[in-house]
Amino acid sequence: MSTSPAIVAVDWGTSSFRLWLMSRDGTVLAEHRSHEGMSEVADRGFEAVLEGHLQALSAPATLPVVVCGMAGARQGWVEAGYLDTPADVTTLGESATIVPGTARRTIIIPGLAVRSESEPDVMRGEETQLLGAYLEMPGGERYCMPGTHSKWVSMDGASVTGFETFMTGELFSVLSTKTILVHSTGGEAKVDANDPAFLIGIRDGWARPERITHQLFSIRAGQLLHNHAEDENRARLSGLLIGAEFAGAGIRGGEQIGLVSSGALQRLYHAALLACGVKVRDIDADVAVRRGLMESWQRFSNTSKDKKNP
Repeated sequence: MSTSPAIVAVDWGTSSFRLWLMSRDGTVLAEHRSHEGMSEVADRGFEAVLEGHLQALSAPATLPVVVCGMAGARQGWVEAGYLDTPADVTTLGESATIVPGTARRTIIIPGLAVRSESEPDVMRGEETQLLGAYLEMPGGERYCMPGTHSKWVSMDGASVTGFETFMTGELFSVLSTKTILVHSTGGEAKVDANDPAFLIGIRDGWARPERITHQLFSIRAGQLLHNHAEDENRARLSGLLIGAEFAGAGIRGGEQIGLVSSGALQRLYHAALLACGVKVRDIDADVAVRRGLMESWQRFSNTSKDKKNP
């Protein structure tokens, strides 16, 4: 096991920042996390924020940096563009964008795009996580990546043949805090994956997604008429939305799906998928993104020996 840092791996989202110092063999030597996402650092400068974290870790000035996520968005550090599907995730590093004028070699991984006229879609950051997930679970045909905007990805080998985004997490936040349901779902308690209200909500949302707007109002009515508790209501709301997501993703039961997640979301989606008869293969999201970043840097290095940092 190597103890010398070889690369800085960064997952830079809209509202979060995650950085790892990694050795050549992929060992994590140190990490920093913060809420300094894209929306927080535009005025301060991306390079300044990055260097502040690296100085705190006493990282050598010669270490290169590989970044995925919203730092590559149009409003981010440098726009990294999108690769059109179908796309081979193992080649992401070949299309990385070099950040000009930085003190250290810095690249940003591109996102992926579905350029359908009727249902266009994009992902940024998840493609790198998906590369790591593919390496962890080669041969998988479908992957679920829960989040504020959940991704459902279809693959043929290493090729992403298509994907769909569902705004489940954002809808939960808006419905529980900005609509009439705020009176029924108040509080910040986490939803228990084993709560019967959650599991019933999953089955209701999955089986009858066309009734979702009625089912949502029934949460309010249930509190008024039957004194349903706020925790129960939050669990049902979460279950209904995830169940409707499953219906939209075409879950039938009996198939195997790679669940790329961690923490509370992993527990919720794992329980929900099992309730729908799915065979779940859990893949830790942090492990996946780190492996994807490392693999992308190696691919970039191997295919750009003649390029120089501007």
